[in-house]
Amino acid sequence: MTFNELKLLTAPGLVMTPRPTSEQLVAAACAHVGDGEASVVDVGTGSGAIAIAIAIACPNAEVWATDTSPSAVRLARANVRRHRLAGRVFVGQGDLLAPVPGPADVIVANLPYVPASSASDHPELAAEPFDAVFSGNDGLDCYRRLVDGAITRLTDSGVLLLQLNRHLVSADRSELPALAAALAVPGSRVAEVAFAEAA
Repeated sequence: MTFNELKLLTAPGLVMTPRPTSEQLVAAACAHVGDGEASVVDVGTGSGAIAIAIAIACPNAEVWATDTSPSAVRLARANVRRHRLAGRVFVGQGDLLAPVPGPADVIVANLPYVPASSASDHPELAAEPFDAVFSGNDGLDCYRRLVDGAITRLTDSGVLLLQLNRHLVSADRSELPALAAALAVPGSRVAEVAFAEAA
């Protein structure tokens, strides 16, 4: 398949197929990084599409890509090798930011956000890996944990870029506590509204 004009290997049913809407994360990250040196983290990398696209567009960036799925990690590493980026894109298996050894200038993420209880309402997603699309409670648990983690992992001038239901949310380090507070109400859609209004 093609993502951001790059040809990538996919694994339908094992790893979520990247959507064109995720290209907005690449554009936003590259606008922040430019040609400068930077450490970028792609959380929930799946096929590695976002991480690879950022690395190609930002030649002085070091990119870390993380995923909990062994299948995703294998596929992302294969795509990294395919694009000869093994010296700048590092794929680690683990939860959210856990595989990343240091601070980050940019953190991007397109994580599961659909409540698991509503899976039957989304037959169009049935072919995708369940854990890549659906999350417990109100669907935003992964985002809550990532925002909490980013507070201590972003550099002073760093930015967190999130995609939720086609919306792009950008928050610098000083804005993360407010974003965390907006996400803090479990079992409600208040958090999703906060994301949408910030986009």
